[in-house]
Amino acid sequence: MATTVAESIDVAVPVRTAYNQWTQFESFPHFMNGVESIEQLDDTHTHWHVKVGGQDREFDAAITEQLPDERVAWKSTDGPTHAGVVTFHRLAADQTRVTVQLDWQPEGVAEKVGSVVGADDRRVKADLKRFKAFIEQRGTESGAWRGQVDRP
Repeated sequence: MATTVAESIDVAVPVRTAYNQWTQFESFPHFMNGVESIEQLDDTHTHWHVKVGGQDREFDAAITEQLPDERVAWKSTDGPTHAGVVTFHRLAADQTRVTVQLDWQPEGVAEKVGSVVGADDRRVKADLKRFKAFIEQRGTESGAWRGQVDRP
């Protein structure tokens, strides 16, 4: 049974700043619980090391679409089956709505139970709150990749 999580948060930075920070995958451990590290292999491939329910997991993901200041979409290429998209919506000159939608296939009893009781939604919501604190405290992105990846 697949699980879908969709959460949004408003951040007090321009859309360009929020988007640029999100393209810095190596910074995700600063605000995503359970993400130990991400290695950017090339413009469209990443290698993730995560801890889920006390278990270490590694997997690769491919960016399937990337439009500067609008969206970044990805899917796993091995390991746990998942895909997602994050979108950026300009609310005002210095206000952006960041929305994450994640579809994934829970593995094992702990993940399936966690999915049923809403642990996934709470985790994504908490990660977005940490992203908000991270980017608002900095006031600027730690880097940027402005390349475009067209849908296959």
